[in-house]
Amino acid sequence: MSLDAAVTTRCRRRVHLDHDPEAVGLPRALPDPSLEQRRADAAAHRAHIGERLAAAAGPGWHVVPASASTRERIASTTAAVHADAPLIWGAVLPDVGAAGRRGGAELLVRVAGGGYLPVIVVRHRITDPGSGALTSPLVEPSPRRALPDPARKVRSQPRDLLRLAHLNRMLHAAGWAPVAELVHGDHGGVIGMDADVVVWHDLRAGHWPGARSTLAEYDTRFADRTAVATAAATGAPALAAPSRITECRHCPWWPTCEADLERVEDVSLVVRGEPAAVLRDLGVRTVGQLAALDPALEPPIPPAGVPFADMIALARARQRGLSVVRRVPRTPVLRADVEVDVDMESFGEAGAYLWGVLLHHPGGARPGDEPDGYRAFATWEPVPTVDEARSFAEFWAWFTGVREAARASGRSFAAYCYNEQAENRWLLASARRFAGLPGVPPVAEIEEFIAGPCWVDLFAVVSEWFLCAHGKGLKRIAPAAGFSWHDPEAGGENSMRWYRDAVGMDGAPPDEAQRRRLLEYNADDVAATRALREWMTSAAIDEVPLATDL
Repeated sequence: MSLDAAVTTRCRRRVHLDHDPEAVGLPRALPDPSLEQRRADAAAHRAHIGERLAAAAGPGWHVVPASASTRERIASTTAAVHADAPLIWGAVLPDVGAAGRRGGAELLVRVAGGGYLPVIVVRHRITDPGSGALTSPLVEPSPRRALPDPARKVRSQPRDLLRLAHLNRMLHAAGWAPVAELVHGDHGGVIGMDADVVVWHDLRAGHWPGARSTLAEYDTRFADRTAVATAAATGAPALAAPSRITECRHCPWWPTCEADLERVEDVSLVVRGEPAAVLRDLGVRTVGQLAALDPALEPPIPPAGVPFADMIALARARQRGLSVVRRVPRTPVLRADVEVDVDMESFGEAGAYLWGVLLHHPGGARPGDEPDGYRAFATWEPVPTVDEARSFAEFWAWFTGVREAARASGRSFAAYCYNEQAENRWLLASARRFAGLPGVPPVAEIEEFIAGPCWVDLFAVVSEWFLCAHGKGLKRIAPAAGFSWHDPEAGGENSMRWYRDAVGMDGAPPDEAQRRRLLEYNADDVAATRALREWMTSAAIDEVPLATDL
């Protein structure tokens, strides 16, 4: 049995089920089209990077045929290493002596003094604006060419670090790693979505809790997952039981685990993650046992994201079939004479292609006001594209005009979004990426707006007001306010597929129907935040039970 690097970031129960021969017939989720598409996009991204590197590398470039069998690819990689090839693309490392590991690197880079370092290619962002990341030019993938970057700081990507550690251990097992005394002997590189530099990581640096190195963290995790998989494969007592965590939402084994958890009313159905494990250790194993506790007593566990009294209230709400209860009788929700709901649509990390707004004048419209209703500022060129600058600038000009008109007439103004992290990120990123282009505001102007009192994150308000038994996402909470989306398939993952068709990303002609579908979806999103806000400030909110009354 051999394991790849992915096990180190996977749920232990998933590792068990993946290796349990008796789990073959258990229920699984249907294949996720969005996941399959992301894998295809990642493969295309890797191929594109390979072509760019090959063009710059010249005769030192060696390619391991991707179409060959695993055994043949290992043999080809081995031959290239023995020939001291400077750069080996598509390498598959030998599993002999690798202590139950299997894996490969997009690129192996030979270093001075002998030995190879791994470089992986990923389709996500690996840096943020800042400074300090150790980078080398893309076409010079060597740590000897790396310098601290004044424009980039490392974005935390644990899965990348653990995969590099996995490859490091395999290179050492094969005798292909650089000697430990070299300055960069235990480094690994990552080429990300922007594909303009290689970011180098020291795998012996203490980036993990307790100042543990990446290699130490990896060794602990891999040993644990190996034990879990071995127990499953041999029929020994299971070392991992089902428990709900964040990963469950996208796990193929969730139908099996959910049924197991529902059957025993496991406490993780209400309190997921580490707090659930702590509660079980204290003998609180079921939703009923949690609901029966007295919230006024000293909590048996320290707060970990959710206050203990809220945990009990969620358990009681679940027992009564309530999806939403109030944490407090009332909390002020900022309202204004002029209100704008804002929702941004992005295609992964490639770019923001749509800014949708819904204008409303609760204080009454005046002559010269923009008419109430929905507007969309979009680019239908595949992102990333400079046309994003145009649509963003048009959005910001309209938005600023409405704000200034309200201010000039002595009226109050407020703008609303749901979970400002996404909107704020793309507001700032757009201002930075397109700085100097017509109509694009300076970053300082965006920062001033984000920090101001008129920008309201309704997610934060909901978090203060409510306990939500099934999550606090907009699609979860808005139905409590009586709102529903026109499209039964409305959702972020599905919108990615619609977008591909809308812009003709896969070679087909652009699909106008999918563009209309995206606009309707976005219009519903801003309508949902308005409906939610109006519900929260109406008498109807008193019909939602208080947690203290359960």
